[in-house]
Formats: sequence, structure tokens, C-alpha cells
Amino acid sequence: MSNVHVLDHPLVQHKLTLMRRKDASTNSFRRLLNELSMLMAYEVTRDMPMQDIEVETPLETMTSKVIDGKKLVLVSILRAGNGILEGMLSVVPGARVGHIGLYRDPKTLTAVEYYFKMPSEMQDRDIIVVDPMLATGNSASAAVERLKEMNPKSIKFVCLLACPEGIKNLQTAHPDVPIYTAAIDRELNEHGYILPGLGDAGDRIFGTK
Repeated sequence: MSNVHVLDHPLVQHKLTLMRRKDASTNSFRRLLNELSMLMAYEVTRDMPMQDIEVETPLETMTSKVIDGKKLVLVSILRAGNGILEGMLSVVPGARVGHIGLYRDPKTLTAVEYYFKMPSEMQDRDIIVVDPMLATGNSASAAVERLKEMNPKSIKFVCLLACPEGIKNLQTAHPDVPIYTAAIDRELNEHGYILPGLGDAGDRIFGTK
């Protein structure tokens, strides 16, 4: 678990608790996810590469640091990953964006890819993969495996909730990929949902259930 980072900031935990409530509306769930994603982005991007530029203050010229945003790619696992993507882009608007379309086969719970679109020159970039739930870990592992084919500089995985089964699956397949999450819940149920969890994140984000 040394490569698993639980972001236990009080604001993160407070917003996550509000999102868990079954009576939270689609609007409030989406708003809270956006706010929580922005908070998580601060911690996940702590070691982002910087570059020096020359700026002119009202008093004199100086050299100061800015984020090398062009090196960062945020990769959303469709569709629920887009809920985290929006908040993170608010913090790092210069990042490029990639999308992976994966759906979970309801019988086998394995990930099936249906869409893949990434920026160019991925070998020079740091990747942050976003998906609200690390449940079975199959989709996350499949996404990381696909991205590694493009030889990026680094990959991180960010989710709202994880469970021991998903963490073990992802770490076994990709021990070099750090996991950032707001909470580690108890377990999976027989349908592959996290308990106690917050339900189906995609349905709650988009109001489709």
C-alpha cells in the first residue's frame, strides 16, 4: 500500500460525505464532484514539472516559475471520468486531454475498450488517469496497460473511492503506478459495486438512473 495515497484533507472528506448521501440531487452531486476534484488536483500535481520564465512586475523584471502544463495529459475513462476531468482542468487549464472508452462486461466484469483518443507525442508527457471508482480494478488496469504502449514519462491514477480488491488488482498489474483516492471503502459486492460506496458514479453525475 506504499504507493496508495489517501487524500484525507477535511474539505475532501466533507464533500465526499455529502456526495455519498442517496438523497443528494444530480446537481449537487455534480457540483461537489467538481469541487472535490479541484481539491484533489492540488495534491496530485504537487510534483509537476516547472519551468522558469521572465516576467515584468510593476517594479522590475524577474525570473519566476510556472507549471509546464503542456507536459501533462489528463486521461478520462469514459464516461464517469469526465466528472473528475472538469474540476482538474479548472486547476490546470493548460493540460491536454485524452479519453478511453471502456465498459464493464456485466457477466465477466472485465473491461472492453470501445474508444481511444490521445494527444500526440505521449512519450514526453506525464499522465493522470481519472475515474471516480476503483472497484474491480479491471478498467483501470486495462487503461494503464493501453497507455503504457505509448511510453509516457509517468502515469498516476486518481479516483474518489477505492476498495481493497481494486487496489490489489491495479497494484499487481502495475506496481509502478501510484493511486490517489479520497477513501478506501470496505469491499465489493457480488455485482462489483463498492460498499458502502456512493452508488453508480456515472448515473449520479449524469442523472441517468
